[in-house]
Amino acid sequence: MSITWTGVMPATTTEFLPDGSVDHDFLARHANWLIDNGCTAIVCHGSLGEGATLSFEEKSAVQQTYVKALGDRAPVIAGIAALTTAEAVKLAQTAKANGCKGLMVLPPYLYPSSEWRELKTHMVAVMNATDLPCIIYNNPVAYKVDFSPAQIKELADTCPNAVAVKESSTDVRRIAEIRELCGDRLALGVGVDDCALEGAAMGAKFWIAGAVNGIPAESVKLWELGCAGEIEKAIPIYLWMLPLLRMDTVVKFVQLIKLIQNKVGWGSNRVRAPRLEIIGEELAVAEKTIEIALANRPNLKV
Repeated sequence: MSITWTGVMPATTTEFLPDGSVDHDFLARHANWLIDNGCTAIVCHGSLGEGATLSFEEKSAVQQTYVKALGDRAPVIAGIAALTTAEAVKLAQTAKANGCKGLMVLPPYLYPSSEWRELKTHMVAVMNATDLPCIIYNNPVAYKVDFSPAQIKELADTCPNAVAVKESSTDVRRIAEIRELCGDRLALGVGVDDCALEGAAMGAKFWIAGAVNGIPAESVKLWELGCAGEIEKAIPIYLWMLPLLRMDTVVKFVQLIKLIQNKVGWGSNRVRAPRLEIIGEELAVAEKTIEIALANRPNLKV
């Protein structure tokens, strides 16, 4: 089974049991529900999946759960981020051994170097650790490291298995610049929820999404319309979704996406410290936003 690099690919949340351990039964059921609703792949233990709080062993177990649960239905892509290059390399190799079909490669945690020599060395080492196809993940807002389009092209020229890029700079102009420099060498993906339709209009082929964890049918319909160039048909869905999509682009995005899931009957609000569940007025405002949206869901058959 290969990755088509098209469609909506949820960056999944990681559900926890009351004792704080990973709820693997939930992960398996949730992943299949997302695929049932038209999603094309699962991206596990990334930022939204609270990967920074998961141990190496937990990440490996999460990979195994998703691979077993989905079988040949859809590929599993492992988010690869670590404090050291050596650990990231080991995680990439473990992901392949566990049956993952691709890797989403991030810059190192906690070391936002601005020196391209360091960043390139890390990224190349991780991508060369296996023969799995790799997504270059650019998210300067979250990781304080910005891969310019020229640097993305250099990585693609250096690593044959760098086949895609997840562009999350929030600047939709980057999609055009990457296309200008790389042509069709890299499959282009958008990674910012409230820039999804703009990304599709600029030629992105896949969307690694967050709010999709609770609203997959609407997310898939939006993306299909956007990629088909039917922007006017997509806009009503997009405008309906935007209050939820914006929950993916704030500091407490994990708590908020889990709250959306909770409101549609998929999961709890539990997060792993140092995150805490939102409470009080902040919770009330978020719940009201979600409830209004869910009470006014668009007709996807129009």
